[in-house]
Amino acid sequence: MSSSDSNYSATDIITYIGVPLAVLGVLPILYNTVATLAALSKIKRMLRHGRLTALTRSDVVNRVIEVELPRYAVTPCDRFAETELYWKLARQPSLIPGGSWTTFNWQSRAIGAKTQRVEYADQLRQPQVDVAFDQLIAYLLDLGAVPEAHGWKLLRSTGLWTPTGCSLMKSPDGYHDALTIAPLDDSDGHLSLKAKWSPDWTTRDFSSLPPYWIRLPPPPIIEPPQVAEPVEPVEPAEPAESTEGGSTSVEPRQVEDIEKGIETEGKPSLDEESLDSVQKQAEKNERATITCQISVEGLISARSQEDGATFSSTHLQSLYIEHLRVRASKNDGVWFASIATAYGTTSQTILWNYKIPDEILNFARRDTVPCGVLVILGVCDESQTPQWTTGYDAAEEERELFFRRSNERHEAFMSESRMTPEARAAAVRDRMHREMNQRMQDMRDRQRREYQRQETRQSDALQSPKWDTKLVSEHNLRWLRERKEPSSVGINIDASLTLRDIVGMLLHRMVLDGEFAASICKILDLWKAWADNGGMRRSDLDALREKQELFALASLLVALVRDTVSAHEGTLSLDLQECLRIWKTVRLG
Repeated sequence: MSSSDSNYSATDIITYIGVPLAVLGVLPILYNTVATLAALSKIKRMLRHGRLTALTRSDVVNRVIEVELPRYAVTPCDRFAETELYWKLARQPSLIPGGSWTTFNWQSRAIGAKTQRVEYADQLRQPQVDVAFDQLIAYLLDLGAVPEAHGWKLLRSTGLWTPTGCSLMKSPDGYHDALTIAPLDDSDGHLSLKAKWSPDWTTRDFSSLPPYWIRLPPPPIIEPPQVAEPVEPVEPAEPAESTEGGSTSVEPRQVEDIEKGIETEGKPSLDEESLDSVQKQAEKNERATITCQISVEGLISARSQEDGATFSSTHLQSLYIEHLRVRASKNDGVWFASIATAYGTTSQTILWNYKIPDEILNFARRDTVPCGVLVILGVCDESQTPQWTTGYDAAEEERELFFRRSNERHEAFMSESRMTPEARAAAVRDRMHREMNQRMQDMRDRQRREYQRQETRQSDALQSPKWDTKLVSEHNLRWLRERKEPSSVGINIDASLTLRDIVGMLLHRMVLDGEFAASICKILDLWKAWADNGGMRRSDLDALREKQELFALASLLVALVRDTVSAHEGTLSLDLQECLRIWKTVRLG
């Protein structure tokens, strides 16, 4: 077949064959462009719905979309200043995987950014946020979440190898998961969690006491009996007459001036009004309930709450607590935080913040108070203690001395009867003088022996068997209830009050009265010092004599710390606290 027989030229071949092939080669690029733009549009729509700010870049040829999202560190909103945000959920939570933390309202700050290269919108992941583990758990507990015992036990034992989806917190009804283990894709070695919450699950409100807070009741008001005083009749004054026989009536204008003057003199000054308002506020605080927040560092906040008022920011007033803050130079803050933690921790408590120092726990467990000291102080009877005194019979010594002096006097009488009258008179004078000197010497010897016996008794008391804190507090509590004299520190112990009630009153008083707090903490330091140094000394006993009531009250505080040691042995509590100790910060997403 010749070329003249062909009707197609080279141009026609390029047109009919080359152009379609070129179009087919461009179609993948066009498809990638359309698919990339569609995915980018969906990603931007997802970001707008979640109210997220992000930088997006697309490569339509390679079908790659770059999304740069900020990474945040978050903390729960302030319970008192941001009440509405604290209790309500976010209006538009993010639907992007990893954004479960947007269910709640947070205080956030940007700590970095994360760039992702995705091809489809479904591959986009929202960066997880850093949050303090204890604050997250406290927030969920405050909303009404319930810890899952099996999940915490598994997390404590397996750590980061805990299976994904393991539940740590449940909804109040126990049927839904509120906090679960999330995949470790974006955790960078941190514990990864996922949160879920519904408005119907919130079973608590602002009036509920949040975790890490304790409520201290005011002491009961004991009104003194009112004695009705007889009212003497006032006789009407007779009008005085002038020397000239005229009336001494005062003009109406003068009466008004006098009344105005009296009213002016009766008005209090600004200083008096200010002092009066401070006094009234102090009296109001003494009758109000106090709520205290205990953190890892000890007491960080104390607020007074009027009786019958809700636990809200409008009914709470901040109190001065600088004298109870934990400091390196003083132990007052450590004592208060430890006792307050023991007061707020019961067998049902699953979360507490402050860890009582081991040295205080060991001190509360040891036998530190000699039983003989309580006998000397009059707290208990000697018949209630083991034998600890050196036995001696004072009556037998007095009887022997009486017989010896009687025999000496009888012999002197017999000797005088055989003398002449002059010699008898001189002998009688000598005998009376000698007897008078003997009586004075016997009295001095008696006082010296009594002093030696007291010293020996005190030494024996210091070396007597030691009692534990619980037994000491029981005797001191009975002594406080049965004593007749009024309290020197203004603490009245009623028979109906339990140990826990009394400790709450004492903590209440320590918040309001810095001098009382310093005094009772000084006694606690003294007590712990002799317990650590091998035993009580004579100076310690003298100090207890001067501050016996404070020592009795301090023993009640230490007894509560001792009793709370066994309350910490719950499985769920230990697992949860150990997990919070291991993971300070977690990733939530």
